[in-house]
Amino acid sequence: MGQTTNNNIENNTLKILSIQISLNGLSFCVKENNQVIVIKQDNFGISLNPEQVLNKIKYTFQHDETLKGDFSSIEVIYQNDLYTIVPKSLFNENSVKEYLKYNIKILENDFVAYDEIHQHDIVSVYIPYANINNFFFENFGSFTYKHSSTILINNLATREKNNNTPIVFANINQKYFDLIIIKKGKLVLLNTYKYETKEDFLYYVMFATEQLKLNPEKFTLKFIGDLTKDSDLYTIAYKYIRNIEFEKASDSVHISPNLSNFEPHQHFVLLSHF
Repeated sequence: MGQTTNNNIENNTLKILSIQISLNGLSFCVKENNQVIVIKQDNFGISLNPEQVLNKIKYTFQHDETLKGDFSSIEVIYQNDLYTIVPKSLFNENSVKEYLKYNIKILENDFVAYDEIHQHDIVSVYIPYANINNFFFENFGSFTYKHSSTILINNLATREKNNNTPIVFANINQKYFDLIIIKKGKLVLLNTYKYETKEDFLYYVMFATEQLKLNPEKFTLKFIGDLTKDSDLYTIAYKYIRNIEFEKASDSVHISPNLSNFEPHQHFVLLSHF
């Protein structure tokens, strides 16, 4: 987990801000007195570049009253496909760029970060958006950041640790989705796929599970992220996979009764780091 600190932040409030950032949208929540009191989402509709996303963030902070004032802590969650997963036993912090260069194009000046997922002996290596990190550092002084894969692994593998049956999770975003497969609390697969149609989505799910010799009559597909029961992705998956459910954030996350316009699975990553 990345952390930046200077001495300018004033810790005179118990409000916690979490903001989840991707190139096609951002969402944030505010937690106060152990209760989530604000959840908001902005889907851009198209994929932007990091500079355009930063402009969106600046606009949001300037115009949204719920983001005014001080926060006792701020966490930035990067959701992108600029990552890879490395077993802790093979990880060397001096070789972080080496782990990524086979998956994505790395520029000479790219900053590479990593999150250690101690409970599962896994390291998530990724590229955060440096310009966005700089914005938070300059404006808030102290904040932490991590990759969404870290939260997914930590939470999903932990809650399925006593389940002998493989569980397939699909974390849906507008233009891509994360496919996570857990068996007996162990990560079997984590990959991110871009898709244009519901058939693309189904193909990737069926291909990955077939390679792992998982029977669609027996495994359970659990949806999290940006979809509902009326979504095309849910409808087509329901035709080919017998067991489909929605996964929700932990029951330990207390949501204000005033927040009723979303389903618990829709902000799984954002809510699951508390």
